[in-house]
This record gives sequence, C-alpha cells and structure tokens, in this order.
Amino acid sequence: MPQKSQYKDLKKQKKSYSGKKKAHTFKVQAIIHYRTQQVLSLCTSRGAVHDFELFKRNLHQIPAGAFILADKGYQGIYAVYPNSLLPLKAKKHCKLDPELKIYNQEINKRRIGIEHVFGSLKTFKILAERYRNRGKRLGLRFNLIAGIYNMELSEK
Repeated sequence: MPQKSQYKDLKKQKKSYSGKKKAHTFKVQAIIHYRTQQVLSLCTSRGAVHDFELFKRNLHQIPAGAFILADKGYQGIYAVYPNSLLPLKAKKHCKLDPELKIYNQEINKRRIGIEHVFGSLKTFKILAERYRNRGKRLGLRFNLIAGIYNMELSEK
C-alpha cells in the first residue's frame, strides 16, 4: 500500500521538476502600478511556463482599462490585450533601425522603475536566492513580502 502513495507524490513533483536545471522551478509574475510603484497582484505557477502563457491565464486579474508595459517575452500581447506596449525585437541577421532603437529606449526608460521594484523585493533573501521551503506556500510568502514592500512605500 505505501508504494501507491509514494507514486502519487512523484507525479506531483514532476509538474515542477526541470530535468535541465535539475531543480523544481516556480514562476512569479507581478503587476506593478507605474506611478506609485506598488505591487497590485501576483500570479504564481509551478514548472516551466512561458511568461506570456502565465499572462493569458491570469488576464482577469488586470484592472479594467490598465495600460501594460511589458518586455520582449510578451510578443503577441496586442492580440490578447490591445492596451499594451512592448519593445520591438530585431529579426535574425537584421539590426534594428536607429529610429526603432530610440523607440525601444523610450519604452525601457519607463520600464526601469518596475525593474527597480523587483530589485528592492530581492532585498528579502528568500526571493533572491534558491527557494528552499514548501512549494505550495510560495505564493503566500511572495504576497506577504509584497505587502511589506507596499507598507514601506506608504510610510515614505
């Protein structure tokens, strides 16, 4: 009898185990307010999930009428969410025109504040290093840290 329960546990582990990285993988996607720098919501996933796939799964969490600034991993976002802006990717063996590089720089100037938020969240070592706790509680812990970060912002 105990062998069957061990087999079920192995199945659960396969969902998040990456043979390439030899580790269990998790992904967290954050929605951050552009002006206030507050973390609005978080989406978590187990295993190797593409950024855009996670975005499509959690489309209902985006506030109505919100404008999205995303990175190059979200190619095709216009079809799902037209009120968005992302940098252009260069094609293989072709460089971007100087005008398009300036366009990308302008977008990235606005996105850098969001990247700074991720950097300040990583002052909590549990997010900066390998996560060594229960996988089920990653979302809860990330939400708690985001709440602490938001509270520190409101005190300033």
